Amino acid sequence: MKKILVLLVALAVTGLAEISACTNFIVTKGASADGSTMITYSADSYWLYGSLSHYPAAKHAQGEKRQIRDWDSGKILGEIDEVAETYNVIGNMNEWQLTIGETTYGGREELVDSTGLIDYGSLIYVTLQRAKNAREAIHTMVNLVEKYGYYSEGESFSVVDPNECWILEMIGKGVGNKGAVWVARMIPDGYISGHANQARITTFPLKGKSTISSKNLKKIYDKNVTTVYAADVISFARSKGYFNGKDEEFSFSDTYNPLDFSGVRICDARVWAFFNRFNPKIGKQYLSYIECKTKERMPLWIMPDRKLTLEDMRISMRDHYEGTPLDMSKGMGTGGFGSVYRATPLFYKSGDGRDYYHERPTATQQTGFTFIAQMRSWMPREIGGIFWFGVDDATCNVYMPLYCCMTKVPESLSPETAHLLKFSWNSAFWVNNWVAQMVYNRYNDLMPELRERQKDFEFKMEEETRHMDKAMTEVLADNRNQVIDMANEFAMRNAKDALMQWRELGEYLMVKYVDGVEKGMERGRFMQNDQHIPGKVIRNGYTKEYIDQFLVKPNPERFRQLTKEEMDQRK
Repeated sequence: MKKILVLLVALAVTGLAEISACTNFIVTKGASADGSTMITYSADSYWLYGSLSHYPAAKHAQGEKRQIRDWDSGKILGEIDEVAETYNVIGNMNEWQLTIGETTYGGREELVDSTGLIDYGSLIYVTLQRAKNAREAIHTMVNLVEKYGYYSEGESFSVVDPNECWILEMIGKGVGNKGAVWVARMIPDGYISGHANQARITTFPLKGKSTISSKNLKKIYDKNVTTVYAADVISFARSKGYFNGKDEEFSFSDTYNPLDFSGVRICDARVWAFFNRFNPKIGKQYLSYIECKTKERMPLWIMPDRKLTLEDMRISMRDHYEGTPLDMSKGMGTGGFGSVYRATPLFYKSGDGRDYYHERPTATQQTGFTFIAQMRSWMPREIGGIFWFGVDDATCNVYMPLYCCMTKVPESLSPETAHLLKFSWNSAFWVNNWVAQMVYNRYNDLMPELRERQKDFEFKMEEETRHMDKAMTEVLADNRNQVIDMANEFAMRNAKDALMQWRELGEYLMVKYVDGVEKGMERGRFMQNDQHIPGKVIRNGYTKEYIDQFLVKPNPERFRQLTKEEMDQRK
């Protein structure tokens, strides 16, 4: 089937740290305030234009093929057999509310199979078109790589439906060994989990009624099964010399993606921040691990100290370690305007050649697109899934609601509107970036204004979604097509509203803060006379910390004002 309205793929492929720095957070039904399952995802890359993908439902003739392109590079990898029926997919969610996210951990480089036909991106989107729930998705993903070979590096996948949340971790076997080794685990209800470019599954049960190997893969549909693994996941490791201990000591992560400094501080730290926010005791317990002082790894999942809301997930996706020892809003790295952002690259050298790094938070400037998927088991499946979608950095964007049954992509989110090398005022990606660039340069002045607009829009969207839920439910029993039309119209209206509000916000910020000052406001309007001359201009200047550290301390006399007495004493 021809891929319709695909995401514009990466323009180039470079190192892992540059193209695969993504983040997933996962919430089970029992851990959410409303009983929904939730998953978040940020697709972070300097080469990714943020847009919304759509694959329409279709019927296919026997013998029909579909082309596979590598999601990162656009390279054609080959063709695979099509199936008789494929489902409607909007973004990373299909019409059955199944959602799949990922983060790349890379792992052992020699295990990449350059002859494989299925890359990680294709594995996600092909599976979403073929599977109805998480267990069926895992079955499908494993079968696809076994039949056609796995092309990509090591991946952690979040596979979530309205009732269950799974993590599947996979890595290839190298050229000449078709397929992959993998482990999948279901997160217990009432718990939360996450992964961020470091494999997270360590040891796992090998026997018992809740565990099966791929030799009995058809038993994955048994609800008692909560762990599934490739039959050769340990024996393959032994054959490569990666592992020589007892089977029960085998750790997938430590074997196929051994921890290094980056894996702990750059990757696992993002998961730690998520855990710390919703269970500070756990955060305190594992802070020493994140600081690379102790070796005990964080658990794969934890129980939060309260139920998580949609707003909690938005806040988590906008995290820069605020309020923790890793806080990016503190220190001289914030510059003169209290910024939580740092210049790239992530790793750098000092003048004497020593190696240093910047913290890598969940929210980052190079995000192409981000989402919060919400799957609601108590709702009709056509409208149970809400795909809260945003483009560019989550810190400065807005999440807009898209129902899983919608079949049209708004113009502002379409890859046909613009691309990474073509600015457009009709592109949400470019308008969001335009606003964000202003905020980055005057963070402590502009960010509070953006945050207020952001909250107003998103809380309004939550309220409107509640009204749409009711209206669409009343119509659904009699006219499914009308519900799809309603979902499409709702998405078009909200996407247009978000675009216009952010364009207006950018214009407002430009006027208010042009030339490094701030124009005074009164009752929500600029202070001005009848000739539009500003009544007040505020010069906020640099932060006190920046002034002391970088302007005064290096040469205390260089910029010091002379007193009247000193002026009088001049020769």
